[in-house]
Amino acid sequence: MRPRALILTLVLVGTFWLITTHGNWSVQKLLRPLSTSGKLWMDPVTARGATGFGADEQNNIDIYKTSHLATVNITSVAYQRNMFFQVFPVRGMGSGFIINDDGEIVTNKHVIAGARQVQVTLADSKQYDAKVLGVDSRDDLAILKIDAGHKLTALPLGDSDKLLVGQKVLAIGNPFGFGGTLTTGIVSSLGRKLENEDGVVMEGLIQTDAAINPGNSGGPLLDSSGNVIGVNTMILGSQTASGQAGSIGIGFAMPIARVKAMLEEYRATGHISRAVLGVAQTVYIPPNWQFSDQLDLPESGGLLIQQIEDGSPAAAVLHGPSRVIRFGFTQLGVGGDLIVAIDGKPVDSEQSLTQAIMQKRGGESIALTIYRDGRTMKLNVKLGSAPESVG
Repeated sequence: MRPRALILTLVLVGTFWLITTHGNWSVQKLLRPLSTSGKLWMDPVTARGATGFGADEQNNIDIYKTSHLATVNITSVAYQRNMFFQVFPVRGMGSGFIINDDGEIVTNKHVIAGARQVQVTLADSKQYDAKVLGVDSRDDLAILKIDAGHKLTALPLGDSDKLLVGQKVLAIGNPFGFGGTLTTGIVSSLGRKLENEDGVVMEGLIQTDAAINPGNSGGPLLDSSGNVIGVNTMILGSQTASGQAGSIGIGFAMPIARVKAMLEEYRATGHISRAVLGVAQTVYIPPNWQFSDQLDLPESGGLLIQQIEDGSPAAAVLHGPSRVIRFGFTQLGVGGDLIVAIDGKPVDSEQSLTQAIMQKRGGESIALTIYRDGRTMKLNVKLGSAPESVG
C-alpha cells in the first residue's frame, strides 16, 4: 500500500506544480463565481446617442431649458368678509407665461379674478408687482405686465389651428406651488366644450392627458418645437386631501388662436372689449308652459324680453313688453319679442343669450330667431362693444 500512496502523492504534487507554474491561474479567478453570485444590481448600460438620451428625452430637456425661464408663478390676493364682517385676505395661485421681452404676461382670468394685488415670481425667484392690462371673460384670459428693469425671455406663440390629435405636447407650470414643473402628453381631442365655475361655456378647448393640476392654470401648453399652442385652463379631476381636484389625465387648454385675437384687439384699441346687445333682462319660458296659450306664445318656449337698454343695438330691432301682468307675487312683461333660437340653436336655458354673446366680439353679428305678433322671423343684429372691466 505504501508504494501506491507514494505514487498518488507524486501525481497530485506534479499536477499542482504544472497548473501553478504554466497556467493563467489565480485565487481571485477561482473565487470569482462566489464573489459575484450575490450582486444586487446590474451595471449601467450605455445609452445610444452622443448625449446619452433618447431623441424624445432630449427634446423634452431642450424645450424645458428655455421655456421654463419664461413661465412664471402668479400669486393674487383678494379680500373677503367673514360672518362677523371682518376683512381677511384670500390668496390665489396660478401660472402664466411671458409673451415679449418687455414683460407682458398671459394667464387665465380666474387666476387673478377679484384680486387687489397680483405678484409675479420669475424662474430666478425674483418677485415683481404686476398690473392687470385687460381681461377676456369669453375665453378666461388676462394680460398682465411687470417692470423687471431688463429684457426678459419670452415664449413664441404657435398655431393652434393646425393641431392634430396624437401629437406631443408639454405643460409647464406651478402645480400645488411646485414651481417649474414639466409634464408631457399628447393632444387627446380637439374642439371640446365645457362649462366653467362661473357658468360660462368654454368652446373649442384642447384636451390633453399631460398632467395639469391646481396651480397650472394660466401656464403654457407647448408643442414639440417649444411654441405655445394653448393656455392650460381647466381639469376634470379627483379630489385630493386638501379638497382640490387632482389630475386624472383629462385637462383642457384654451387655443392660442384666442390669445392672439385678444392681443390684436388690445394692440389696436388699448383695451379688450366685450360684445353688447342691449337686452337687459329676459325671462326663460320653458317648453309647453301651462300659460303659453293664454299669452299667445309658442309651445317651444324661449327667452321673453323684459327690458331693452336705450340706444343699444337691440333697441333698433327688438321689441320690449307692451304690458305687465301678475302671477301671484310675480310680475311678467308680455307683448314683447320671444327669442326662440340664437345662431340657429334653440334656446334651452336662461343663460342661452348671455353665453352666445360671450362668444362674440364687438362688430360681429348675432342671428336671432324671434316670435312676434303670432309669427316667427329671423333677424341679424350687429353687436356693439364696451371695454371689459379689469376689476
